[in-house]
Amino acid sequence: MLDRTNSATTERVVGLVRQFLAKRSIDRPVGHDDDLAASGLSSLDIVNLMLSVETEFDIKIPDRDMTPSNFRSISRIDALVGAVLRSAQPVHG
Repeated sequence: MLDRTNSATTERVVGLVRQFLAKRSIDRPVGHDDDLAASGLSSLDIVNLMLSVETEFDIKIPDRDMTPSNFRSISRIDALVGAVLRSAQPVHG
């Protein structure tokens, strides 16, 4: 069965990354596992992307997880957002 929540999360992450690439006038496809810095985003762009992800998903990413490696690619950001969202949701038994 398709995990629609994850799919929607991925599309939102992709949208955010595309916005940052557009600001840098980078108009080429970036795959889910492509290194965003190698694709043209600066370290400042990555920091701003971190903040934008928190705003977009209305989450607080723990400081220990605010690392460049967690924001290296779309798939890494997506995995981090998914983990934070899951940890924030109450477990119903």
